[in-house]
Amino acid sequence: MIALISGTVAVRGADHVVIDCHGVGYRLAVSAETLRRVPAVGEPARLHTHLVVRDDALALYGFATQPERDLFLMLVAVQTVGPKLALAVLSGAPPRELLSAVAAGDVARLRAPGVGKRTAERIIVELREKVGAEWAVDEITVARGDDPTLQARDALLALGYGAAEIDELLDGATGETTEERVAHALRSARR
Repeated sequence: MIALISGTVAVRGADHVVIDCHGVGYRLAVSAETLRRVPAVGEPARLHTHLVVRDDALALYGFATQPERDLFLMLVAVQTVGPKLALAVLSGAPPRELLSAVAAGDVARLRAPGVGKRTAERIIVELREKVGAEWAVDEITVARGDDPTLQARDALLALGYGAAEIDELLDGATGETTEERVAHALRSARR
């Protein structure tokens, strides 16, 4: 199995890169998230990889980080999600945000071109146990930083509110801390 490729960037396409490794060019399909991190043509690059072997082709997929590759492997294990759909989901956000969305049940955050509501729901159902609620709570703070509005949004998602409902509840929210904004949203929900 090819697990890592290091070399020089020879081509940067819309959905792939070619890495020249000592005269051999490896074409890797990549997500938009990885493509943002790949340097310019002629610069050195290092990508984690996963090789998919089919009867008619060998397909190599590249990832900027190992957590992105791990999430890709989790996604392709979901029924009806193949490598192309997994890359579409990975193109939507960094892996931490996507894992938080799975743990919080945020269907809208997982939707991408080719990934409809049913597929996003299936991803959540099949991966939620693997991701775990404890992970989401710990990682939300890391992924969201110190922005109280984003942290309040994640807290409300964890409480079971929908994305559209949260936007309404946090509209005009006052307070400088996450707790104050969540309290404002919950008071708004009671009305």
